[in-house]
Amino acid sequence: MADALSFTRATIAGAGLAGLSAAVALRKAGVAVSISDSAAQAGGRCRSYHDPQLGLTIDNGNHLVLSGNPAVERFRSLVGATTPLAGPDHADFTFHDLTSAKRWTVRINDGAVPWWVAVPARRVPGSRISDYLPFAKLLSTREGRIDQRVAARGPVWSHLLEPVLLAALNTAPGESSAKLAASVLRETIAKGGRAMRPRVAEPSLGAAFIDPALAWLADRGSAVTLGRRLRAIAVDGDRVTGLDWGGGIEPVAADEAVILAVPPWVATSLVPELHAPDEFRAIVNGHFALPVPAGAPPMLGLFGGTAEWLFAFPDRLSVTVSAADRLVDMDREALARTFWADICAALGLDTPMPAWQIVKEKRATFAATPEQNAKRPPAATRWRNLFLAGDWTDTGLPATIEGALRSGETVARLALGR
Repeated sequence: MADALSFTRATIAGAGLAGLSAAVALRKAGVAVSISDSAAQAGGRCRSYHDPQLGLTIDNGNHLVLSGNPAVERFRSLVGATTPLAGPDHADFTFHDLTSAKRWTVRINDGAVPWWVAVPARRVPGSRISDYLPFAKLLSTREGRIDQRVAARGPVWSHLLEPVLLAALNTAPGESSAKLAASVLRETIAKGGRAMRPRVAEPSLGAAFIDPALAWLADRGSAVTLGRRLRAIAVDGDRVTGLDWGGGIEPVAADEAVILAVPPWVATSLVPELHAPDEFRAIVNGHFALPVPAGAPPMLGLFGGTAEWLFAFPDRLSVTVSAADRLVDMDREALARTFWADICAALGLDTPMPAWQIVKEKRATFAATPEQNAKRPPAATRWRNLFLAGDWTDTGLPATIEGALRSGETVARLALGR
């Protein structure tokens, strides 16, 4: 493990949210920061881009954060992000069953005492108060599979917990880590509705997170260099001594921290001794260029179709499917037509399919199983000046925006000797 040292400069490979979080925290503390990314734009898996097929700026995925995510608030406040995160005033989650055409809203009260489960109009239709009690076992931080902890059946499971956990873990909830599920539930539903209000970036993730961070860093002399890939790392004893960015090994100064904020498969290719998750799950998103129909909820959970969540943006409709490995090899137009049929059924539309785009992330997150969770490394390594950042490191959370931002904060604290 790295000693408690304080570095006066840092080189960061990777300009996703984890790398940007580390860069911002270090620069705020007065550390000279150099950050590079192999891609043509910053943001990693939380990027926005102009799609010529749609004629719109879209996100690669519909990433959701919650009002109780403290690292999200800290990061956006620090970089002066003014683009709002849109969402309801309360923790209201609306669902629609495409088979029965029934729609309902689960309304979680603001306070920590969950009296909403005692009100039939607020809880899952067909559920009773007693149906909720067994799921308190999911708050235990002991590891194991979720389906070994609770009975994965009944209306509370199938019409609330299963879709919420699937979205948070990006892994079939039954086989997922009970420890990670507990982390999610303890920080959200266990704290009450004030911590669980859904928030979506409008108009884009770039505007809400990435652009203000890049501007903040550039204003402080730490502009991000794009199209620059770290190809090799040289080590000697307990420290990194050199980095190869394609032009040969460049020396690493004695007071310089090196932060790998890259995907796990890149980190292990650079440092083969590292252990990291090696099983992943896909996410598939569909985007459709259609202004929001009147009465469409901003976010709608779907049952009985292929799409799982429907997001209504001012200029487009988007759907998301988690743990979507079964869809990755499906024909793109066939997938778009399947999604569009779900959208029409959910919103009562009779409209030809508009311009569309399908975005597939084959390795969107690590598989949130107990076995893969156990492979997540800490931020510190056995090399005193090498640190790891990313939602795949041991943040205690699944692979989320909040986890990525916290990982950046963690490596910054370590590099500062705190």
